[in-house]
Formats: sequence, C-alpha cells, structure tokens
Amino acid sequence: MLQITPLPASARPRQIAWWLFAVAALIVLMVVVGGVTRLTESGLSITEWKPISGTLPPLSDAAWQAEFDAYKRIPEYQQLNQGMTLAGFKAIFFWEYFHRLLGRLIGLAFAVPLVWFAVRRAIPRGYGWRLVALLALGGMQGAVGWWMVKSGLSVRTDVSHVRLAAHLLVALFTLGGIVWTALDLLALSRNPMARPARLRGLAVAVLAALGVQLLYGALVAGLNAGLVTDQWPLMNGSVFPGATVPGRPLLDALVNDPAIVHFVHRWWAWVAVAALVVLARAVRGIDRRASIAIHSTFGVQILLGIATVMSGVWLPLAALHQLTGALLVIATVWGAHAIGRAR
Repeated sequence: MLQITPLPASARPRQIAWWLFAVAALIVLMVVVGGVTRLTESGLSITEWKPISGTLPPLSDAAWQAEFDAYKRIPEYQQLNQGMTLAGFKAIFFWEYFHRLLGRLIGLAFAVPLVWFAVRRAIPRGYGWRLVALLALGGMQGAVGWWMVKSGLSVRTDVSHVRLAAHLLVALFTLGGIVWTALDLLALSRNPMARPARLRGLAVAVLAALGVQLLYGALVAGLNAGLVTDQWPLMNGSVFPGATVPGRPLLDALVNDPAIVHFVHRWWAWVAVAALVVLARAVRGIDRRASIAIHSTFGVQILLGIATVMSGVWLPLAALHQLTGALLVIATVWGAHAIGRAR
C-alpha cells in the first residue's frame, strides 16, 4: 500500500494525470494502427529491428530497393506475393513503418516528461516506482513486437498468432495501468489525503472475463478467423461449425483452429457482456459517467463485431472494432477504479 502523506508544494498530480491520459490516447492510436497493419498484411515488410537508425524511412531509390530485396528473401513474398511491384511494397511498408514510428513516439512521450517531472520533484511520493514500471512495460512491448515479427521471417508466411496476441495484450495491459494511475493522481489532486484505489474481487473477475475476450479477438486477427464465415448468428449454416481441421485435440483447437477460435470469440462475448453489465450496475451509484461509458462501449463493440463478420472483415469496420476494444478497456478500468475507491 502506498504511504499517504500531505503533498509537497512541488507535487503536480493533476498535470501528471493529464500527461498520462495523453500517452493513453497515443496507445489507443497505436492499437488501431497495429490492427490495420495486421489486416493489410503489412507487418513483415520491415525485416530488421533498428531502434535508432530505423527511425528514418528509405530516402533514396537505392535504399528502397534494398528494403524490397530484403523482403523478397522471406517466405511471405516467395510464397504469397511473388511479382509484387515496388509501389505495392511501399504501400505495405508504410503501415509497418508508421506503427514502429508511433511506438518510438510513445516511448519519447513517456520517458522525457517522466524525467522532467522527476527532476522538478513533481511526482507524488509512492508513484515514481509505478511510472517507471509503466515505462518498462512500454520497453517490453517493443521487444515483444520484434519477437512477434521474427516468427514470420524464416519458415512461416505470417507472424505467430500467439505472439500477436501477446503483443496486443501487453499493449492493453499497459494502457489499463496508465489509465488507473492517472485516475489515482486525479483523485489525489482533488484530495491530498486520497488513497490509491484498490483492485476489488468484482473488478478482477470482470477484467478476467474481458481479458479472455481480448485474447480471442487477437487470435481471430492472427489466424484470419474472421473470414471463416460471413454469417451471424450462425456460422456457415450451423450454430457450431466444427473444427477446420478435424481430429485436433481440444486444447490445440482452442488456440490454433480458426473456426473454433472464431466460435469462442463470438460466444464468449456474451459472458464478457454479462460481467460488464454487473460492473456497470455496481458503479452506477458511484460514478454514473463510468457506468454509461461501459454500457456504451460494449454495445457499440458488439454491433461492430457483427458488422465486421457480415462484411467479410471490411477494413474500416475492423479498425473501428479494434478502436472500440481499446476504449472498452479504458471504460472497464474506469469502472473498476471507481468501485476500488468507493470502499
């Protein structure tokens, strides 16, 4: 538990909170760009990880040709994209480059103000370690992203869907931690004796139910499982479609079979919705805005999920589905924080 003491005059909890909300907005944008990168099959267009020199894109025809030649050496090009033009390569390169550039920007947007606030002794006591931990999570996210990309550079024609899920979940966990910390700091700015919110049992259960849904959403994206069917609520004329590859062990199918993964994501959504309704009702008398945010985001998310499937995974709808998923995480964390402070 954080030790609560009167705030020193130099502490700036409100300013730090709004800085964290700005970083959270960048992470939401990052999640959307990452989703578009996946949906456009752009994630393997940059075959090396150069954290410093990779900040600049190719600036000459020779540099572009070198990047294209490197891409031609991986299985995705050799088995799926033979004959791609340089112009086509530049189109997929853009999304992966933008995704990586945004990651660098988020790192700077977190690290530089953190140092500035620390030097000015503006960080309230007990919060420094939490902010450093969030920065470390951001660094780990970059490493997990490269670990994901590496999985598609030698044998596979795409990245591992399991590693993609890990990459997304680390991003959303970091997003949740940043929002929770910002809410704690806002409460502290209003009341210098405010204690940090505690994670209650109900919040843990709801976040776990939502976490399973987010995991399966990532697996659906990684396996292109949204293309298994364009029907709802049935899947190719049946409630249960059966495995894409019959005879798979159950645990293997739950992770690796596109039809089964799609089925779980489709129907576990209602378990997550039931949990979110309980949380929204619990928080209604504490913070009505959080309750409305939870109801609104999961309602929109359900409609977008159905529309995405029925459209054959149309890119704008799929990107909006990913955006609303990130906003749902924020709304759920907001509600969980509210009940954690109320008691």
